[in-house]
Amino acid sequence: MIGLGRLERYVLARNFVGLGAALTVMTSVILLVQFVDLSRSVGVRADVSVSQLFQLTLLKAPALVLLLLPLVFLAGGMIAYVGLNRRSELVAMRAAGISAWRFILPSAIAAFLVGAITVTVFNPLAATLSARFETQRAALMETYLSDGPKEVWLRQGDDRNLIVIHAKSRDTFQGRVRLHGVSLFVYQKDARGLPQFKRRLEAAEARLEPGFWRLTDVREATAGESSVRSDSLSIRSSIDAESAMERFSSPDAIAFWRLPTAIRQTEQAGFSASGYRLRLEQLMATPLLFAAMSILAAAFSLRLVRLGGLAGLAGAGVAIGFVFFFFNQFSGALAGADIIPLFVAAWAPPVVALLSGLTLLCYTEDG
Repeated sequence: MIGLGRLERYVLARNFVGLGAALTVMTSVILLVQFVDLSRSVGVRADVSVSQLFQLTLLKAPALVLLLLPLVFLAGGMIAYVGLNRRSELVAMRAAGISAWRFILPSAIAAFLVGAITVTVFNPLAATLSARFETQRAALMETYLSDGPKEVWLRQGDDRNLIVIHAKSRDTFQGRVRLHGVSLFVYQKDARGLPQFKRRLEAAEARLEPGFWRLTDVREATAGESSVRSDSLSIRSSIDAESAMERFSSPDAIAFWRLPTAIRQTEQAGFSASGYRLRLEQLMATPLLFAAMSILAAAFSLRLVRLGGLAGLAGAGVAIGFVFFFFNQFSGALAGADIIPLFVAAWAPPVVALLSGLTLLCYTEDG
């Protein structure tokens, strides 16, 4: 890397080697566990082959890997620094008067950059694969799932209108969302922004086309007037197929670049977008979390071997990493229940992890 000396490049390379090793182990475990879980949940209910189960596993695994990447950075960093320590390379560096900050900082910056790439590039890819996973799993379990179709509720709107959509079931046809047994309640907002009921539409089927809903076998009823029947009718839609499918998904399944749109459309429809906002804040805090885990890895691995206690300190580092991981999940749960602000829930775990690592490093290096 430009501006880095040979020593910094060497330590950074060792960090990437450790990261690769930790990522390989973590991915292998995830693939194994996910394959077994799909074999039990899908394989016993549908006639699927081993290759189909493995394909489903590959589609789902990237999202799980991204979830556990902070632990990968912690484990990879500890593998690198403990290896340097056991080979007495850290002793040589310190004997030459080199501060640990000199090679820890480039590794932390590299972790931050990898976090930014993960959020902007790999997160959308994992979200796409997860959506494909849900589609293929539903197709394989079509018979099983059809035994109990789930009702669908959607809301769409803008500054003037609000439409509440209820359907008895849904599916996809030629890549488009299709609803069955549909009821649409159309409201118009008054000068104060309060919705006033205007009309109700009943349709046998509603298919989401680009920019509108295409209704078939429609009965329209307006307040104070008799109902009118028509074979087909088009209603303008402010959501596209991807946005509609996102309404059926958790915020974790929505790509980073689509979260602002999902937030805006959800709030226009009158829903709370706190889940989407929390997810956006958490993704924005991910680079800092990766950098914090890299610093924590160094802080728990720099104790010289001759002083003893390195294995115990490394074990404590792994335990602390799991504590911060569950602290991150717990903070999200508290924010989801409106107990703490979204900003605090998203940024507190990485900031606390970063400050903990810096404090321990200051104690180790400067006494």
